[in-house]
Amino acid sequence: MAEREESANAQAQDEGVVAGAAALADPGRWSDLGVRMASGAAMAVLGAAAVMMGGLWFQMLAVFVTAVMIWELWMMIEPGKPTPGMLLAALCASVLSGQMSSPENWALLLFLVPPIAGALMLRRERGTFLAFALGIEIAGWGLVSFRAEYGFQWLLWLILVVVATDVFGYLVGRTLGGPKFWPKVSPKKTWSGTAGGWIAAGLVGLVFVWLTVSPWHLVWISMLLSFASQMGDIAESALKRRMKVKDSSTLIPGHGGLFDRFDAMLGASLFMLLASVLGFIPGVHF
Repeated sequence: MAEREESANAQAQDEGVVAGAAALADPGRWSDLGVRMASGAAMAVLGAAAVMMGGLWFQMLAVFVTAVMIWELWMMIEPGKPTPGMLLAALCASVLSGQMSSPENWALLLFLVPPIAGALMLRRERGTFLAFALGIEIAGWGLVSFRAEYGFQWLLWLILVVVATDVFGYLVGRTLGGPKFWPKVSPKKTWSGTAGGWIAAGLVGLVFVWLTVSPWHLVWISMLLSFASQMGDIAESALKRRMKVKDSSTLIPGHGGLFDRFDAMLGASLFMLLASVLGFIPGVHF
């Protein structure tokens, strides 16, 4: 009996290995790899160029990305009515562009116009649209403000923290696995991947401390920023699960929508805006 069980177990293991090898060899599994790499490289080059040039170039990119995310948000809630979403995106672009050229604090109230207008037009999920649209607008404005006030190096630090959190969180989570971080909202995220993202962000902060005149507390601030970016990702995951969609849109071949790509950056921007209100912004200078 024991020999039969051992034989059955060995056969099951062999079958599992064969099945895994077949899955890896399946050309359909990697059919979109080339498209994903090409579109990802294009986004990276465009984003890097805009960040380095700053000024009007970065503003135009931020306004475009923010407006598109407002449209994607609308389409997730009302997929059969694209026209109001396009009008809201245009309104958002106008408000954001005007805010960037106006130093008056009262103009910040104009950020309420697109979210409120969209909420009034919707038949459902009005509060959801209001909250997410307002967060998207403020985060987009925050990134432009950070670039203008603190410079390229500061924004580079923020972007590298977000990227390191995402990449190493994914790699560590897939490698180590373990308990889920928040299974009801994001079933694939694990505690190991979450912690891996924090550690990677801390290392980014440490590198900036070594290579620049940045203070040592940049290390733990980087880890807090990492957590904020993960919360941005989880918030968008919760929204997609609520709306029963896989991606925010299909605008980016192999990647989904802009909201899918920038959700973590939105969380990071909102966190740093809160930190700036509290008067705690770390200096990052070469």
